[in-house]
Amino acid sequence: MSASRYTTHTRARVDKNTVLQVPWDVKLMHIAGSCMFAFLALGAVWSVFWAAVHLPVFNLVAITVEGEVNHNNANTLRANVTTRMTGNFFTTDLRQVREAFEGVPWVRLAIIQREFPNRLRVTLQEHQPVAYWGDEGESRLLNEFGEVFEANLGDLENAKIPRLKGPDNQSRLVWEMHQALVPMFRGLALELGNLELTERGSWRAYLKQGAVIELGRGDVAEVTTRMQRVDQTLVAVANKLGRKLHALQSLDLRHDNGYAIRLQGVSTLEVASSRN
Repeated sequence: MSASRYTTHTRARVDKNTVLQVPWDVKLMHIAGSCMFAFLALGAVWSVFWAAVHLPVFNLVAITVEGEVNHNNANTLRANVTTRMTGNFFTTDLRQVREAFEGVPWVRLAIIQREFPNRLRVTLQEHQPVAYWGDEGESRLLNEFGEVFEANLGDLENAKIPRLKGPDNQSRLVWEMHQALVPMFRGLALELGNLELTERGSWRAYLKQGAVIELGRGDVAEVTTRMQRVDQTLVAVANKLGRKLHALQSLDLRHDNGYAIRLQGVSTLEVASSRN
């Protein structure tokens, strides 16, 4: 009896201190069960979210258009754009909406914002035309950023803007050159009209009084430096010949050491320009 009790007690103590190893297939079943539960939980959450997002309360009911709408009617804009929109407050593609508004004539930039729960707010910036762009008869204009855009010329409020011409990818440079030259000609009591960057990369200016100015090649700094040298002698040369600058017919700055000038009633004259 005593020996039997001792043996039973020893086995019980051994079993209590032994760590049982869970078989790998049981572990795999536990992992699979946990994953399945997680997927089911995520699916339930997603289903609730999807249903909530597509509730009728989130259907877009209005688009507020503000900002610059001088050339476009807000109601017409909304009517044209809404036909190209899909989705509701949450799902509509704002990039698509922005592109739709910016595809309307005169619109340069559209900023789209969501307004909870079912509205969009659109702020528009229109092109501000500063010049015609390209050949006569084209319906393209240039804005104050030197960007080319298409528009109905009949909507143009100021038809007396200059005409600029050049490669489309150089439109910003052409506008910058025009801006730099205007005050320089104005200082000579001359008014710059049109400006052209030729296919050969040379600049040609047309004054409003009819004179043609060959400015030569170069960037804004190079051309304006050339013009500054002409400014130092041009008035004196005209006065010496008994003419005013309004009699100017042509001016050619493409000479290395001076320029050629033609005044009404005076043959072409080459003048050395000062380099002081």
